[in-house]
Amino acid sequence: MIYTTNWIERTNKEIRKRLKAMNSLSSLKAAEKIVYLTIQDLQERWQAHKLKGFAAAHTALQDKFKQRYGV
Repeated sequence: MIYTTNWIERTNKEIRKRLKAMNSLSSLKAAEKIVYLTIQDLQERWQAHKLKGFAAAHTALQDKFKQRYGV
């Protein structure tokens, strides 16, 4: 059995969803291109997400950094 995370499962689901819509592909290169573009799209969406509560913690972390390193 292989243990995976939700992010991996979500990525696999998106790739399957995009490949399923295309009944057949002309070559292996075409499939690789679709997988690559799907992952690029997911990466852009994930980068736009912000962690809940991080904004509040960010200033506290900056203060701790300044106290410790005097910057």
